[in-house]
Amino acid sequence: MARSPFMTSVPWSTHAVDLQPGSVIKRFRRERREGSEREWRALTLLAAYAPDLAPVPQSADLVAEEPVVVMSRLPGEPLRGQSLSAQQLKALAAAASELYAAVPADVLSEIPVRPGRQHALIAQIRAWAPQARPRVSSEVGDAMDRGLAWLAHSEMDRVDQPDVPLVFGPGDGNLANYLWDGSRVRVVDFEDSGLSDRSFELAEITEHVASWIDQPLDVDAFLGQFELNAAERVRLPEVRRLLALVWLFLLSFDDPERPRNPPGTAERQAARLSALLA
Repeated sequence: MARSPFMTSVPWSTHAVDLQPGSVIKRFRRERREGSEREWRALTLLAAYAPDLAPVPQSADLVAEEPVVVMSRLPGEPLRGQSLSAQQLKALAAAASELYAAVPADVLSEIPVRPGRQHALIAQIRAWAPQARPRVSSEVGDAMDRGLAWLAHSEMDRVDQPDVPLVFGPGDGNLANYLWDGSRVRVVDFEDSGLSDRSFELAEITEHVASWIDQPLDVDAFLGQFELNAAERVRLPEVRRLLALVWLFLLSFDDPERPRNPPGTAERQAARLSALLA
């Protein structure tokens, strides 16, 4: 969900990007220093363990007042807004699978948990609810109420998740970060990356607004590309509901005077959440 699930629907940016012929210069805001560190760590790890999947790290100044990360520029067009062919869908799943499995277990154990995981999201939802609920349409408000009721009776507050394997997660499900060059998909944007699990990262992709606002992602076909274990299959619908609820709140904060999304987007998200809760 763009800047992880914490991206709001009001204009802001965590970084500036300068596209050069052979490189990309990413300049982070000073308060996003940790994001620059996560970006550099991810690029370095992937260069070692999954070469050619992500940009090659070239240089970094992580202690500058506004940190800078320089990387190679990848070929390809973002998948966001495209109607994905069967070949593109398969390539997207292959890139995601390679990314999740790239980092060896002994190295993975030293990587911090990515930001925006479920417990942080649950706390954020509960903080948002009193602000958002009085200002939304009845359709959106009813879906929020159903989502909050589901959350209260779910087991999402549990800390232990036995039998759910940990993976390296990019932390952002925006299809704009997946580049198609005509034969394969590569991945960019790792400032929210870290330790995660496949179910959560797959839900990041399927529930991101970029996966349905323009050309809807064929979610069943996409998820059908992954062989999940029993615990992951149980977890996946739960985290999809959680992230869909997060997006409902985010979209409800869109400023009608300066909208970032087409009219009715929050209502469409309300219907999506309701379907997941059915």
